[in-house]
Amino acid sequence: SKQISRDYDVLTEETVALRGLFLIDQQGVVRHQVVNDLPLGRSVDEALRMVQALQYFEKNGEVCPANWKEGARTIKPTVEDSRSFFSAEYKS
Repeated sequence: SKQISRDYDVLTEETVALRGLFLIDQQGVVRHQVVNDLPLGRSVDEALRMVQALQYFEKNGEVCPANWKEGARTIKPTVEDSRSFFSAEYKS
């Protein structure tokens, strides 16, 4: 019926669905979305990384920074911890 494609606004001209990926948390909130045009593929590795990051956040309450991988450092959601993390990671 293409209803899901319509609901997530990825249906083009009522015929073809764009390449959409939506990461939805346990409360039904869309936490991550990416929509690619037809000639552009998606990264399975990046999709898996985003699922792992959301699961980690839901379990531990800590933020997973860009390019985070399982086992890497995370950030407590405070100004102090964020400042400490970014100062250490991105020294100029």
